Amino acid sequence: MRNCIIQITKWTCTFVASLCFIGAAGVAKAGDVYLSPIAVAAASDGSTLYIAEFTAGRVAVLDVASNTITHNIPLAAPNQASSLVLSPDGTKLYVTAADPDGQVYVISTATNTVVDTLPAGHTPTAAAVSPDGRTLYICNRFDNTVSIIDVATKAESIIAVTREPMDAAITPNGQYLVVTNFLPNDAAIGQKTSAVVSIIDTASRTVVATIRLPNGSVSARGVCVSPDGQYAYLVHLLGKFNAPPNQIERGWTFTNMLSIIDISSQTLLNSVILDDLDQGAANPWDVACTADGSYLCVTHAGSHELSVIDRAELHNQIQGVSVEQAAKDFSLLVLIRRRINLTGTGPRGLAVIGTTAYAAEYFTGSLGVVDIDHNNAWPKAVSISLGTELALTAARLGERVFNDGSLSLQNWLSCVSCHPEGHSDALNWDQLNDGFGNPKQSKSLLYSHVTPPTTITGCRPNAETSVRAGLKYAYFTTLPESDAVAVDEYLKSLQPVPSFYLVNGQLSAAAQRGKILFEGSAGCIACHPAPLFTDLNQYDVGTGTGREAGAAFDTPTLVEVWRTAPYLYQGQAATMESVLTIYNPHDQHGFTSGLNSEQISDLTEYVLSI
Repeated sequence: MRNCIIQITKWTCTFVASLCFIGAAGVAKAGDVYLSPIAVAAASDGSTLYIAEFTAGRVAVLDVASNTITHNIPLAAPNQASSLVLSPDGTKLYVTAADPDGQVYVISTATNTVVDTLPAGHTPTAAAVSPDGRTLYICNRFDNTVSIIDVATKAESIIAVTREPMDAAITPNGQYLVVTNFLPNDAAIGQKTSAVVSIIDTASRTVVATIRLPNGSVSARGVCVSPDGQYAYLVHLLGKFNAPPNQIERGWTFTNMLSIIDISSQTLLNSVILDDLDQGAANPWDVACTADGSYLCVTHAGSHELSVIDRAELHNQIQGVSVEQAAKDFSLLVLIRRRINLTGTGPRGLAVIGTTAYAAEYFTGSLGVVDIDHNNAWPKAVSISLGTELALTAARLGERVFNDGSLSLQNWLSCVSCHPEGHSDALNWDQLNDGFGNPKQSKSLLYSHVTPPTTITGCRPNAETSVRAGLKYAYFTTLPESDAVAVDEYLKSLQPVPSFYLVNGQLSAAAQRGKILFEGSAGCIACHPAPLFTDLNQYDVGTGTGREAGAAFDTPTLVEVWRTAPYLYQGQAATMESVLTIYNPHDQHGFTSGLNSEQISDLTEYVLSI
């Protein structure tokens, strides 16, 4: 019944939500942008909050005492504000702009103006600052690097991490930087694949540990470090990719996880399920620890909740419990965790001042506020409006549906669980649309509406069919046709991100040589012609195995292929180079056997530049 009520009322309530917000006066007129608050930072004295508004490309300044916005600080258009961090002395605010030509804006908190910019890589997503304020650390998502920037001189050094660094937290003594890597970097054909955590020694500027999360871990996002510096806590999904997703109850397809890293031993201490046995907690996004270390708070972007966990009891509960046991045990957080419903939707970034938690509510352009004091057993959340927004379009509604785990049965998952930001989670899934026992890679949905069919074997004729089947068979509920139409519009709105292989937006010299091979002797262009880099046909290219040996597969677009590893229908190729060599021995997938190693490298670079 709850899901039915949500379907009827949820999006309608969005239009009048401003009436419920603190400080709202009457019905607001539509603004010219969506605000999309995504990250929050608190001044050390608790007087001020800074909120990064992603699509608005600005920072809102909130006076905590009055719960009012005092300033809006714009970044240079069209930059998107993705994260922020305050200097230890509170005089500067560093804001990352998540664009291919990424940079960091330096804002004076005295004047609330941009006073400088610092270099960054491709799509910076997170920032951390050393305790002495001298060094800034930036996660460059699509460069797969972390920038280390001397704030005074702007000198930058680069550390390579595993894949798509998404968030970072530094220990109180400044010795270690803990970095979450969003996706696995493995071939998917094996029985084990997972995202990892990188531990960087800040003195030597080297990765001293790469810690693998439990098998099937993907979408590793927020991370924080305990006030005593002993532990790091991060949130992620755990995909049960070895089982067919023919149900979602009891975490059959996904569970939503909190993992704990022991920093001194640089090992995974444990991973616990954030869901209840009969109620999922979809899509955890961020995690924060109270200053006194008493509580951990987690935002759930899919189920629109805040989890508040007794940290001491959490460590008591996991003593003597193996990682394998904990990852299956729904009882570990019973009685030590409170699940608090938020009034806004899509909570993402999180900050805590004393016993008050603040969550950036992405889809309602608001800031959720919750008193988490232990004496307040079941606190009520309120939302502060951050301003008026553009009227709801079909594409924006579709983005909400795509991200909304509360529309699924028991709040277990959303479309982004398998397709983060409309792309792939790098796992194989045994969808039953083409039989049982033949798992395949989850596909990126970029250009899906103009490159039919939308499944690797072509069993779904077009994206419209796939969207409706996906909502029905993944959400395990019935949604109105208007939601499916909106999701269509959202997916059509997706635009490719320029490859990190490009040099100033242009092909490198190696990629230019590779382009000649692609269009000439290698023959790739025959099946992958521009501009979509697919001819929309199906071919047997010799990659099928088992009962699918000799099967014809859909020719995928190569647009944005640089971000969709692993490759081939079962993800058996971890790299594009292996697609062209190991998995093409008989030249069925382009004429590559006669190319030397330098030519293979050039061809690979061109394909990954598309």
